[in-house]
Amino acid sequence: MTGLDSAAAAGWIRRAAELVSADVERLTRLDAAIGDGDHGHNLDRGFTAAVAALPEPGTATPGRTLIAAGRAIVSKTGGASGPLYGTALRRAGKAFGDAGEVDAGTLGAALRAALDGVQELGQAAEGDKTIVDALAPAAAAYGTALEGGGDLVTCVQAAVAAAEKGAEATVPMQARKGRASYLGARSAGHLDPGAASTVVILRALADTVNK
Repeated sequence: MTGLDSAAAAGWIRRAAELVSADVERLTRLDAAIGDGDHGHNLDRGFTAAVAALPEPGTATPGRTLIAAGRAIVSKTGGASGPLYGTALRRAGKAFGDAGEVDAGTLGAALRAALDGVQELGQAAEGDKTIVDALAPAAAAYGTALEGGGDLVTCVQAAVAAAEKGAEATVPMQARKGRASYLGARSAGHLDPGAASTVVILRALADTVNK
């Protein structure tokens, strides 16, 4: 795949919903260790709503597709994850503009816009044990692969690999943001659920562009 059109953008959201649904129990267990224990179920509900909110085929651009999904996630997802993931998708959709198909460079800019939105809303930086610890290295790795001449598929694969590494790096961290930060040193030794679900969503993108 050389570009992301509206059908592929919708396919990403549908695949994310599938992967989140399949991973609900693990995500919930991760959150139970250092949070409210509802992350998996909240995100599952949000992405189910996002799929239902997708525009009719042939009537939307990739940008409008992600914006619609983001709005639904904000509306239907509880906890902090709804606003964060909803903002990420809406910012990415706005970065797409009105293009009927998005190239590798524009997708990279959209990932950076998503990251900016998450950081503005959550006031988190790398090392705080949050979504940012997976999304920031993903956006950076995507950009590096793009600068090296990588195509859409190669760049997304690089982003996923970096997100996986970034998420694993949250295990020894002490949380400095969110509910987990209330635990202090006891938050160390656990994989951050937001970073874990970020990996899931990026894997869904990789599955979509690899078709």
